[in-house]
Amino acid sequence: MIVKESLLIAVDFDGTIVEDAYPKIGSPKIFAFETLKRLEQDGHRLILWTYRSGKKLDEAVAFCKDNDIIFYAVNNSYPEEVFEGKVSRKINADYFIDDRNIGGFIGWGEIYQLLTNQTPDITQKKKKGLFSFLKK
Repeated sequence: MIVKESLLIAVDFDGTIVEDAYPKIGSPKIFAFETLKRLEQDGHRLILWTYRSGKKLDEAVAFCKDNDIIFYAVNNSYPEEVFEGKVSRKINADYFIDDRNIGGFIGWGEIYQLLTNQTPDITQKKKKGLFSFLKK
């Protein structure tokens, strides 16, 4: 699958962006924020689509913002949408990224490759260890 146009991509939080530790916020999944940033840079609009609400939702949005991700919309199809209970809560998105897909969560590197047919240029910060001086 090669995607060239801008997409609306709905992304779950618990178990997808972070390890599932609800109601707490788990640690970030490997390459989650790097991939989300790259998808934004590629021109796609990201929607946070999560079970969380109220204070727990605010905490998740703030956590993402602290990791340089500001969503196009949160639990809505577009920023100005107001949920009045008269229509379905299913949002309009081209793709949904969720850990509860059939077959489970495939990983952020694979997601990026499926959407772009490219290998992401993502480098993970290396931790300095006791013997890091030997790797020079």
